[in-house]
Amino acid sequence: MFVSDEMTKDPICISPDTTLAQAREIMNRNNFHRLPVVDAQKHLIGLVTGGLIEDSTNENHTSLDVYELKYLLSRTKVSEIMITDVKTISPDAMIDEAADKMRQYGIAVLPVVDEENKVLGIITEMDLFSSLIQLMGLRIDGTHFLISVQDVPGVMADIARLFADNAINIDSFLVYRGPRGTELYCVTMSHCPEMAEKIEAMGRGFKVRVIRK
Repeated sequence: MFVSDEMTKDPICISPDTTLAQAREIMNRNNFHRLPVVDAQKHLIGLVTGGLIEDSTNENHTSLDVYELKYLLSRTKVSEIMITDVKTISPDAMIDEAADKMRQYGIAVLPVVDEENKVLGIITEMDLFSSLIQLMGLRIDGTHFLISVQDVPGVMADIARLFADNAINIDSFLVYRGPRGTELYCVTMSHCPEMAEKIEAMGRGFKVRVIRK
């Protein structure tokens, strides 16, 4: 799954001369909290967030009245507060690379840019959550199995063959190596909780837990 599959394409961008009041109005109207800042050729030059706007005006602790605050917001340009060292990602990167970069830098958004640093899209942590839900098959109305296995060649093939022999389609098949050892998370496209006993009966030391029936 590529970043280009999950990103918001052609996101709303603003110029460095946009005022904080204008930037906030755009965010509020569209129900998001980040805006890429671009030059006339749409090259990325910065990023502004709702949190940055709040911090720059010290809104929650300021002694300014509402009129003075509105005046400040209308006179201050985003170029004065924007992040200029913006972490970005390519549309051809995989979504796990995006997740790793967000985790590494403690950020929740990545502008997606081409080779010339022009903005093509934007991907957020919410997009990654959606990707995880899809990969895990949460919305699939079938049976979800967690299968503890020995980490040896052929395990996945043996289990997949058993499902095939029983005319059951597998929608998702993931490997997880964690504190309980190696586990396979398998989601079928039909309801077949009885397959748990058949898997354990294969005699390979498999232990099966049915997560959803």
